[in-house]
Amino acid sequence: MKTFTEFGLEPQVLQAITELGFEEATPIQSQSIPIALTGKDMIGQAQTGTGKTAAFGLPLISKINKNEDRIVALVMTPTRELAIQVAEEIGKLSRFKGIRSLPIYGGQDIGRQIRALKKKPQIIIGTPGRLLDHINRKTIRLDDVQTVVLDEADEMLDMGFMEDIQTILKLVPEERQTMLFSATMPPNIQKLAQQFLKDPEHVSVIPKHVSAPLIDQAYIEVPERQKFEALSRLIDIESPDLAIVFGRTKRRVDELAEALQKRGYSADGLHGDLSQHQRDTVMRKFRDGSIDVLVATDVAARGLDVSGVSHVVNFDLPQDPESYVHRIGRTGRAGKQGTAWSFVTPREMDHLHFIERVTRHRIPRKPLPTMAEAIEGKQRVIAEQVIEIIENGELNEYKGLAIQLLEQYDSVQLLAAAMKLLTGDNKKEAEIQLTPEDPIRVKRRKPDLRSGRKPSGYGRSNYGGYNRDRNNSGGRGGYSKGGYGRDNGGGSRDRNYSGDRKPRTNNGDRRPNRSGDSSYRG
Repeated sequence: MKTFTEFGLEPQVLQAITELGFEEATPIQSQSIPIALTGKDMIGQAQTGTGKTAAFGLPLISKINKNEDRIVALVMTPTRELAIQVAEEIGKLSRFKGIRSLPIYGGQDIGRQIRALKKKPQIIIGTPGRLLDHINRKTIRLDDVQTVVLDEADEMLDMGFMEDIQTILKLVPEERQTMLFSATMPPNIQKLAQQFLKDPEHVSVIPKHVSAPLIDQAYIEVPERQKFEALSRLIDIESPDLAIVFGRTKRRVDELAEALQKRGYSADGLHGDLSQHQRDTVMRKFRDGSIDVLVATDVAARGLDVSGVSHVVNFDLPQDPESYVHRIGRTGRAGKQGTAWSFVTPREMDHLHFIERVTRHRIPRKPLPTMAEAIEGKQRVIAEQVIEIIENGELNEYKGLAIQLLEQYDSVQLLAAAMKLLTGDNKKEAEIQLTPEDPIRVKRRKPDLRSGRKPSGYGRSNYGGYNRDRNNSGGRGGYSKGGYGRDNGGGSRDRNYSGDRKPRTNNGDRRPNRSGDSSYRG
């Protein structure tokens, strides 16, 4: 493994790396940084959480003159969450050199962004839709851009941004460096690379298995109405440092977060109906440990990168195997062990087997935790915390009342009552009612009796419904004949994949074709 001093980076850049506590480069950084510093075009294939931002960010910062007053580098990301994260990391890496960077994304007041652009940032990190709005308003000019980075390109294309990306890249000078990073290399990514990259170098650090080996995966077969009880027991037994619980719909996330709070867990929800301010508040609480359970929809968690997530729980199975891989990939980061649990209703077992086949990973079954195991697990954690407090001392101000109570009550009863209070078992009686979700059904092709063919197993419809963020009225997303239909409580709209311009939202941003979540409008 290489150290950062071997790359010939500037002293100010090395100082920032050292202060951030990094010593050795990750595999993607070791391979990408030397190529990027030469100015060659590059395709980097790596999963999220492998250090991609520094892989392109460090060469980017090294090549820019701090006295530049033009936009000389452009980074495109699929989501505003990722745009913010990339901007934060580039800001940390460039703090001593004095490079100015700015995130540009939908959901934020465009006037505020226009004012920030007047400070002459050298690096723009943006989502395609909002970038195009600024280009059309002539508040962003790409005439002087020397480097373009497409981060998580497969996500951007999955969300319907192909046309926007092509439009933007055609506005950038041909004499430039282009770096494309993607976890997968489907045909549309290869086509994009052939169109806009010149003789690119290829770097790949994708493991042989689709699912990361550092993640301990298991599933529990449980009826829909027993899922919440199973989740409560699992949290009590596992005692996660930080956990992300995935729900299939916005309604599910709201109900689940509220139910966990009622039961005494520190939890909050994240989905596309939240404002940017609400979203930032929830993420700040999760990052600083104020809450230790984050309940989220698939789309809301796109681009989410929080270190220290020890557990992922699929309260509802995702519609497609790729989403399963993305979900569990939120844990097991930076060489740490992670745990991923999935709740599967009896009618969803076929769908679980489908996920296993696509990910080439057998997911073992575990029994539903018992109430006794849950109580023991929670009491063990509280006992450890109590012992830690005793060892730290500083209890004098509490001893007076403790002595008085010991004179009136038995010591075992007192400690047992305190533990009941601390474990939150007094809240276990709170009545919880979640709206049931329909199971994901695997549709099989009917046999063609005329041709004598047998069913081929899984038809196209298995992948069909990108039912990621169903609205509260119960409408669900799914492929319709004309493209991607969406039912918003009675009305429907077919959106095709012919590259038609996407409708603008109220804030002037373009809405991605395939995102079912209103927050991700690029």
